[in-house]
Amino acid sequence: MTDSEAEFGLLDTEEVDGVGDEWEEIDVSDTDADRIARKRDREFSEFRKRIKDADQFKVEASVFDDATYGALYKLVQDGHIDAFGGPISTGKEANVYTALSGDHEVAVKVYRINASDFTDMRGYLDGDPRFEGIGSDKKKVVTAWVRKESSNLKRARKAGVRTPEPIAVERNVLVMEYLGTDEGRAKRLSEVHIENPDTAYEVVQEYLRRLYDAGLVHGDLSEYNVVFHEGQLYIIDLGQAVTVHHPNAEEFLERDCRNVANFFARQGVETTPEELLAYVREHATPEDDDDTAPGSDDDAVPQGRLEDRRG
Repeated sequence: MTDSEAEFGLLDTEEVDGVGDEWEEIDVSDTDADRIARKRDREFSEFRKRIKDADQFKVEASVFDDATYGALYKLVQDGHIDAFGGPISTGKEANVYTALSGDHEVAVKVYRINASDFTDMRGYLDGDPRFEGIGSDKKKVVTAWVRKESSNLKRARKAGVRTPEPIAVERNVLVMEYLGTDEGRAKRLSEVHIENPDTAYEVVQEYLRRLYDAGLVHGDLSEYNVVFHEGQLYIIDLGQAVTVHHPNAEEFLERDCRNVANFFARQGVETTPEELLAYVREHATPEDDDDTAPGSDDDAVPQGRLEDRRG
């Protein structure tokens, strides 16, 4: 048993369904949230007013359009949300809030439909067959993006990577496991003192390998989206993650390795981006549907074949 397994208790992996899920059809047609928003019955109107008047939402008019209220209303009706808490984080594309579901907290991620543009999203969408035909329709882009994030979280967890568990999706709203305590959200690596950086590095290195082995590349991995929760390391923010068939997958993998290696090198770990990238490529076999353990077979994808994908 390695130090990382002993200290952080790496999860067992499951056999994944295939290399990637680019060709999985994503339904971007009208949802119940859209229909509720159009109907605007009395009960929904009262719900909308109650949320709109809450202190934590008064400055969030750009996030909560009528169909977003409809999505939240549907999630309440379905039993996924009972009461809202406060904001966890705010961003250019989405805000995350705490909410009560039964006797435990959940995180509610609300993507802005009326964002000024989707420039930052576009690099992750272009070339992904799941988004062909969606064009620049903001509602369809965001709806597909949220469902993609839920799918990526499920796939990462199946590969043995700790991430928040996705619970429900409705239009532009994703309900997922809340990583935090009564004192607040889980802390990012950038916010804490890492007592054993070598062990933490081994875990993140293994997470990179497991993601790639399952046909996924995070695409934005750094010390800002790896968090400590209950003594374990979790990876968050997988909305932009792409499969290995994406035309920019190798560029994103190289960037992830560069960000991770440079951060841990500053913590005193002897590593380089080149060494981390070589480890992932050598020990992950995304072309082999059944492989999950590092180095368990001899058909590791050669670098030449990966480089060929760049065109």
